[in-house]
Formats: sequence, structure tokens, C-alpha cells
Amino acid sequence: MPNLPKPRLRRPTRGRGPVAGSPADHPQTPNVEIIEAEGLRWLHIERPQPADRAWLEEHFGFHPLDYEDVFSRNQRPKVDEYPEYLFVVLHFPRFDKSVGRLNAAELDMFVGPDFVITLPNEPIQPLEYLFERCRTREEQRDTLFAKGPGYLLYKIVDDCVDASFPMLRKMGNKLEVLEEDIFEGRSGEIVRDISNVKQEIINFRKIVRPQRTALRDLERTKRYIPEGLDIYFDDMNDASERVWDMLENFKEVVEGLESTNESVLSHRVNDILKALTAISVVVLPLTLVASIFGMNVRVPGEGSLQAFWIVVAAMIAMLVAMLWFFRKRGWL
Repeated sequence: MPNLPKPRLRRPTRGRGPVAGSPADHPQTPNVEIIEAEGLRWLHIERPQPADRAWLEEHFGFHPLDYEDVFSRNQRPKVDEYPEYLFVVLHFPRFDKSVGRLNAAELDMFVGPDFVITLPNEPIQPLEYLFERCRTREEQRDTLFAKGPGYLLYKIVDDCVDASFPMLRKMGNKLEVLEEDIFEGRSGEIVRDISNVKQEIINFRKIVRPQRTALRDLERTKRYIPEGLDIYFDDMNDASERVWDMLENFKEVVEGLESTNESVLSHRVNDILKALTAISVVVLPLTLVASIFGMNVRVPGEGSLQAFWIVVAAMIAMLVAMLWFFRKRGWL
């Protein structure tokens, strides 16, 4: 990373001890929530607006390109190192109930020697839960903040990564239900369900794939991470790799289910065609006999009731014989 202008980190002088802040405590920052304890501040800005950018520019000297990344909609996960801070961009899956599909929620973070700033572009549930626990539980806040910004960064990212596992379990349950439905005669009805699950897996993979590199970069970064925390970031990467492995497995499973469902549908169509073909073949000779005796020419037994019953009996015998032959050959 090229050397960029050293950021100015202007902070008000403060004493030690836990202090929890809220927008009401900071009238200039209506969208900024602040928790402060053990010499560390956590600033949380959900869905940052231009007014929040102005406040950040006033109190911190982050590079202008970072602000552009925060307000951009097309950022890839990454970790940028500056002389005075880290800038981290990560994506996490978030189920959007309004459209009924998985979307990527972007989380931008600034990490410095005594501050962590989180700027999600959408509400991220595990992040909100962690922030609220730190706000309301003094003991947990002090324990978490006392280990420094590196540990707080790990805890934020780890909680967001772990939130993927309940989503994956639900996805796995859907696949199990689909497998049962295929063999219970509902293969024609679940084509759309298979397509929806397949789309969920594709969206999930699109979110997780580029993030794996960013998390490995974050593990290799030694800034603000005291000795002994390496194992935590390694565990976080292991969790991310488990998520990817599960997605790879689900991808293979849904492709197998799709292939199986197509085979079941094809087999069912073949059975129908086989039955219709057999019926056609059986009826064809009977139609031929009926057509011969229905011609407008003189035929043996014409006008005789006894001849009529002989022809009907012959047709029935022919029908039974053909059915027996087809059954014996396994065609019916």
C-alpha cells in the first residue's frame, strides 16, 4: 500500500472509565452511537448519510478514498493498511424479507489504536446484538474493551461470520425436504423450489467467495492485534472456511437433486408414453378387424347375428392374448 497522507485523529480528552454514549448525548451526530470504556471507543453508524461523513471528516482524518468506498455500493471485501488505522470492508449474507432472497450487507470498519468505527449499509443482526450487549452490560463491555481494538474487531467479525451457520442449517433442511418430496411423487411441483434453493446457494457463494481472501489478509495483519490473539483470528478463518465447505457441499447436493428430479420426471413421462403406446398397439389390430367388417362390400357372415358375435369373441380373444404377451415381456 503506498504511503498516504497521515490522518489527523482529533479526539476530545477524556478520563478513564466506562462511558456509554448515544445520539442524545452527541447532538452533532444524530446517527452516531458511541460506547466508550477502558480507553477504547466503539462508534456505530448504521446506514451512514452525508451528515455522518461530515462529522467523521471533522473528527478523523481518514483518506477521502475510504469515504468514497463507504458510500459506494460496489465495493469488494478488502483490508487497507494506513499508518494510523486500518480500513476494512466485509460482506455478510442478509435475508431480505421484502424480496424473499439473500443479499449482501456491507460492513465498513475503521480500526485505530483506541477506536473502532462500524458503518453497515444495512442492519446486520449479530452486530446490533453485540453493540446492544456492550451498551447495556457493563461487565461484558469492560471485558471486551479491555483487550483492545484488535479483539473488538475479532469479536465483531466472528459474530457476523457465525451468523451464517443458522442460515446454512435452514438451507440444509430445505434440501432434505426437497429430497423427500422428489420420491413422494411431487417432483413436478418442486421444480420451482429447487430453483429457489439453487439461487440462494449461488447468492451465498457470491458473498462468501471474495471474503475469504479479505479474512486471510485480516489474519495476517498484525496491527492492533496483541500477541496471543492470532489464534482467535485463525479460528475465525476456520469458521469462514467451514461456511465455504458447507456451501460447496450444498451446491453438489442441489445439483444432484436437480438431476434426480429430472430423471424422475423423465421416467414418469416414459411410463406414460409406454402405457399409451401399448394401448395404441393393442387397439390397432382391433380397429383393423372392425374396419374390415365395416367396409361397404359383401363380407362373410354379412347380415348374420351369429357372425357378429363370432367377430366380437375373436376380437376379445386377440385383446387378451396381446395383453398377456405384453405383460409377459414386461412392457406393461
